Amino acid sequence: METAAAAAAAVSDDSRLGFGKMEYGCEHYKRRCKIRAPCCNEVFHCRHCHNEATALSDRHELCRQDIQNVICVVCDTEQQVSQLCSNCGVNMGEYFCEVCKFYDDDTEKGQYHCNDCGICRVGGKDNFFHCQKCGSCYSVVLRDKHSCVENSMRHHCPICYEYLFDSLKETRVLQCGHTIHGECLNEMLEHAQYSCPICSKSVCDMTKYWRKLDEEIAATIMPEDYRYKVWILCNDCNEVSEVLFHILGHKCSHCRSYNSRTISAPPAVSQ
Repeated sequence: METAAAAAAAVSDDSRLGFGKMEYGCEHYKRRCKIRAPCCNEVFHCRHCHNEATALSDRHELCRQDIQNVICVVCDTEQQVSQLCSNCGVNMGEYFCEVCKFYDDDTEKGQYHCNDCGICRVGGKDNFFHCQKCGSCYSVVLRDKHSCVENSMRHHCPICYEYLFDSLKETRVLQCGHTIHGECLNEMLEHAQYSCPICSKSVCDMTKYWRKLDEEIAATIMPEDYRYKVWILCNDCNEVSEVLFHILGHKCSHCRSYNSRTISAPPAVSQ
């Protein structure tokens, strides 16, 4: 009876709420609890720790909503999912989402739960909106300013092939509407790859580069045998043009882009 009364007093003691904040957790999250994975009945710091531990052996991923029990790391009490420890009264996560069974003490991330995504996001709710067609949260900077691609985030990154929708890494939306990890995009640009790996459209403003190509082509005269016309398809505007062949590139007659591909020679002229 005394033990129950002591536990109740501990839970009601507000001074316990912040005990151990930012002192526990793993490389993914700072939190004051561990989780028991219902799929294998093992204990891990978080679902990412679970997924990484099972990646090389018995690969299976933990669904965050399936978590039922957590273990307070302050008093080692296992209990049903809740924000406060039922035994010692400590706040097991300064941010807590009952839907995602998610805990995190580092609230500077600006965590919020998106009902449309069905998961928690970071960055501050006021800084993002949910695009219904793309099927994910995007920065408010992109509201009415991006090309919508249906469920564009529910795909794998075309470079590293990690699933983008719930990735912990920053994701970028390209001009064409396709999505990619920010670090993968930077690596592409460092290797002079300026077109989308999915649709081949330019991923940034190429005006200066096209101007440089204009100058180089004007200064490079093709031999007489190579002065013929070819048909090209522009990857940026999807229009077809008939242009003079040049070894350095072919300029679209419609949008002036050099992001094009040769599709065939012009039809033969009847004599």
